[in-house]
Amino acid sequence: MTWKRKLFAAAAGALLAPVLIVVLPATSASAHGYVSDPPSRQANCAAGKVSGCGSIVYEPQSVEGPKGLRSCNGGLSQFAELTDESKPWPAKSVGTTVTFNWVFTARHSTSNYEYYVGGTRVAVFSGNNQQPPPTLSHTVNLAGYSGRIKVLAIWNISDTANAFYSCVDLQVGGGGTPPPTTTTPPPTTTTRPPTTTTTPPTSGTWAAGTAYKAGDVVTYGGASYRCVQPHTAIAGWEPPNTPALWQRQ
Repeated sequence: MTWKRKLFAAAAGALLAPVLIVVLPATSASAHGYVSDPPSRQANCAAGKVSGCGSIVYEPQSVEGPKGLRSCNGGLSQFAELTDESKPWPAKSVGTTVTFNWVFTARHSTSNYEYYVGGTRVAVFSGNNQQPPPTLSHTVNLAGYSGRIKVLAIWNISDTANAFYSCVDLQVGGGGTPPPTTTTPPPTTTTRPPTTTTTPPTSGTWAAGTAYKAGDVVTYGGASYRCVQPHTAIAGWEPPNTPALWQRQ
């Protein structure tokens, strides 16, 4: 090959390289999130409230599938346990107005959020094609429903074909599961037991990778925070950024 041909080949390669980079297709969204309260099925699994949940225990935020599905597992076989209606999914007792709290471990521009009961869409909230904050709440009117229902909450990503799915079991009008335990009070005695003060558990300094339970107290940035929802901490879930998980003391 002459030097002129070599020079031409090198120049052509330099021009082609950026074009190839530009046309590479985008993969699935880097975003992740789920409904933390009322506890979704993946939240209950991650908190140990339901056994036999499989790998969703470690990644409740990862139920990502194509848009348009109506399944609790987003069509993912590895999360098939979320569609198992024979499991004893706890149903939180609520009224007809319910506030759903989302937790996002990675944020992505959002088309909208949808809420379904059966095949009926009961609410939709625009995401304005913007990234959500670390936590987000929607208030949904469930008037017309009573008893045990299953709400499918969907987070639709705006710049991919995917969405994130969370199923939430509710008991509208009270009577959720498990029922509160009642006991018969013992006979009144004349001797009053000594008063004891319970100190809330302290878990030291907040650290990613640590499993926290409700009531744990940590320090972060010179301030103290009390855990209000059981979870395993990850980077991005620092107490000041996740009011759905931590309450400043």
